[in-house]
Amino acid sequence: MANADITEEVELPKKGKSGFIIVLLIALMTGGAGFYGAISGLIPIGESSDSKAESESELPLKVLADNVFIELDPLVVNIRSSSKYQLLKFSSQLEVKPEHAPDIENIKPRLIDVMNTYLNALEAERFEDPIALIKLRSQLLRRLQMISGNGRIEDLLIMEFILQ
Repeated sequence: MANADITEEVELPKKGKSGFIIVLLIALMTGGAGFYGAISGLIPIGESSDSKAESESELPLKVLADNVFIELDPLVVNIRSSSKYQLLKFSSQLEVKPEHAPDIENIKPRLIDVMNTYLNALEAERFEDPIALIKLRSQLLRRLQMISGNGRIEDLLIMEFILQ
């Protein structure tokens, strides 16, 4: 009972807003100094664009590979839907390794047939997509690689893509 009678109220010291403001000011000053140091170049974070451009211009051009390019016959495809486009003129080249060039030359008619069939099956709305050419290229490349066998065709280069 003696403990219950003795109750003291202990007041905690009130913290004001001054501590918070000081911490906030220190954080802002540190962030600003770091930003200034990074922008002015005092703190080296990566290469600057000037030194990068200079180092790229000094490097000699590398030969990526000694691949050969096989030109495919140009295609003119009739677009069968009601849109402002009626014809597609398409020409391309295949990038192949030199040892596979004779094989690709032998199956060239089959490759052109696959391309012509695929392009004829497309709807006009597919060409209105901003990345239509990228999708079209990847779809055609995959089909041509399936026909020729994996590893024979390195890339498909679209030389002409005209919608009329």
